[in-house]
Amino acid sequence: MVVASGLSPSGPIHLGNLREVMTPHLVADEVRRRGHTVRHLISWDDYDRYRKVPAGVPGVDESWAEHIGKPLTSVPAPKGSAYPNWAEHFKAAMIEALAELGVEYDGISQTEQYTSGVYREQVLFAMKHRGDIDAILDQYRTKKAPAKKQQGQKPVDEAELEAAEGSGAAAEDDGSSGSAGYFPYKPYCGRCEKDLTTVTAYDDDTTELSYTCTACGHSETVRLSEFNRGKLVWKVDWPMRWAYEGVVFEPSGVDHSSPGSSFQVGGQIVGIFGGKQPIGPMYAFVGISGMAKMSSSKGGVPTPADALQIMEPQLLRWLYARRRPNQSFKIAFDQEIQRLYDEWDKLAAKVADGAVLPADAAAYARAIGTAAGELPRTPRPMPYRTLASVADITAGAEDQTLRILSELDPENPLTSLDEVRPRLDKAETWINTQVPAEERTVVRDEPDADLLKSLDDQGRESLRLLLEGLDSNWSLDGLTHLVYGVPKVRAGFSADATPKELPQEIKVAQRTFFALLYHLLVGRDTGPRLPTLLLAVGQDRVRKLLGA
Repeated sequence: MVVASGLSPSGPIHLGNLREVMTPHLVADEVRRRGHTVRHLISWDDYDRYRKVPAGVPGVDESWAEHIGKPLTSVPAPKGSAYPNWAEHFKAAMIEALAELGVEYDGISQTEQYTSGVYREQVLFAMKHRGDIDAILDQYRTKKAPAKKQQGQKPVDEAELEAAEGSGAAAEDDGSSGSAGYFPYKPYCGRCEKDLTTVTAYDDDTTELSYTCTACGHSETVRLSEFNRGKLVWKVDWPMRWAYEGVVFEPSGVDHSSPGSSFQVGGQIVGIFGGKQPIGPMYAFVGISGMAKMSSSKGGVPTPADALQIMEPQLLRWLYARRRPNQSFKIAFDQEIQRLYDEWDKLAAKVADGAVLPADAAAYARAIGTAAGELPRTPRPMPYRTLASVADITAGAEDQTLRILSELDPENPLTSLDEVRPRLDKAETWINTQVPAEERTVVRDEPDADLLKSLDDQGRESLRLLLEGLDSNWSLDGLTHLVYGVPKVRAGFSADATPKELPQEIKVAQRTFFALLYHLLVGRDTGPRLPTLLLAVGQDRVRKLLGA
């Protein structure tokens, strides 16, 4: 069985493109788990034309515009790159990310396929049957754009409308039609390497093909049975590959599912090549929650490599595995990542206890590993938000980080930071790259004398109760109990009283007390969770800043 993905290394390959890979990967992996052989092809569409200079790519300026029209593998890599050309430069980061994600695949370079003559028979066949191909394509060339929404109709998604109106795959070049007829093949010019060429004549018997280049004026006649510097147009190339590789499953984005799009047209053209259209579910949009400087510096959507700097591969796999392909979702680069990790850790605990729904258990199993085995994991996965808070406060100082983390659970102290890696490293990277400077935690050097002096009896009593309890409660659980318990005790209740036993005023008192502690410790209204912050600051410094 063959499943397929197609990726164009025309620029940074982003997290939306990853769905093109993860959807067939998860299908292939499930087939392997059931004991069957499956091949996951990833076609690197590196023989596609270079269409435009992407914005915000380091080492690239407007001089790259002179290469528009050349194959991606003939375009120079960005300045300073270790790779030989544009395509290889952008493939490299994706290849590394897929390895970390445990995606097993066979990569195929379309540059190699075409320039080595692998598709020669398919090219000659397409040229011979160009009339049949043209007749199919002609059915869609006159498709009208959808009518505008009438009052009372369901709103149309802008992206879907744009695709339906032909701005996406439906508008792709499907070959040249001129006085010499229709041709589904486009040569790259022998002088300037660009595809701004027009086929002016073709002889089926001799396979002699003549073309002219509108970019540089070059003309030549070649023998297509020997010529390897060109490719089939996309709407013919894709179904040709389905037939050639025997693809059974290949998803595509919304632009390929619109009227006249590549997938719809390809479903008819593939029969000419003696193949069948694969199962091709449409996959939905992948959004981003909070793109901070990591992505904005590139002028585009974050890549899988960006995501893997701040989250473990299991979590990123889970985001794709737990949704049906036609369900959109967001990947968090902002504070939401902490809630996402909490949800993931709760799921892991439920799986361990056997108290999980079958669908959730299946998504978890697909996230933590593949048919080949489990992915490497953090041996002791402490809460991400705790690790992020500690990394924030310690600014990455390993001795201080180990001290704080070892005090979280005195009965089972952490002995090495390796026990919490790579999660600790991901959390630290998130703090350093995604949290704005004004939101970082900076612990005060000296007590806020004015604030301490202005406290009323209620405030001073609260601080006294906290300071008295520090020594006997110096652990994450102990400090949690202490900081929530102080307002209860001061109001005459037990520190163990549950919310149901307490009046609403206690919650107000707790919030007031927490704000006071934040101001005294970090000079702000809010900050990391107080128990973590207290541990991070250290007992001696806490006593000093709270006026003991």
